[in-house]
Amino acid sequence: MTAERSFTLTSPEDSATFATRLGETLAPGDTVLFFGPVGAGKTHICRHLVQSLQDMPEDVPSPTFTLVQVYDGSTGTIWHADLYRLSGPDEIEELGLTDAFTDAICLVEWPERLGDLTPPDALTLELLPDKVNEDSRQLTLSWTDPKWDKKLEMLK
Repeated sequence: MTAERSFTLTSPEDSATFATRLGETLAPGDTVLFFGPVGAGKTHICRHLVQSLQDMPEDVPSPTFTLVQVYDGSTGTIWHADLYRLSGPDEIEELGLTDAFTDAICLVEWPERLGDLTPPDALTLELLPDKVNEDSRQLTLSWTDPKWDKKLEMLK
């Protein structure tokens, strides 16, 4: 059964606060899949999420061209992947991302490219720009693994 929760992020600062609160719940083995069109704010949330997990926050560039950026976090390794430029699952194996799903916190933008490699216990996060307020985003979280029920209590 799929659980779902939706709400509005009203500003970039609201998105950053959400990212920090979500980051507090993540542990190695957790994967968050970021869906949404170009410009929806996926990288913005990933950037703040990664920084919230670091003892000394560092610059977090978009991995659009490098495909994957790996960071040391206070609770373990963090992988930030942008799969936009990949053509399919074969290339994902080469990145080592499937191994990271079990030992690292993984943040994956453009997860449509994962195909059958999509972790079944991942949290799905979909961002859609608001048609009226350009700073607002509609956020929908969905999951099937019960571990997310407890982790996402922070959203209440």
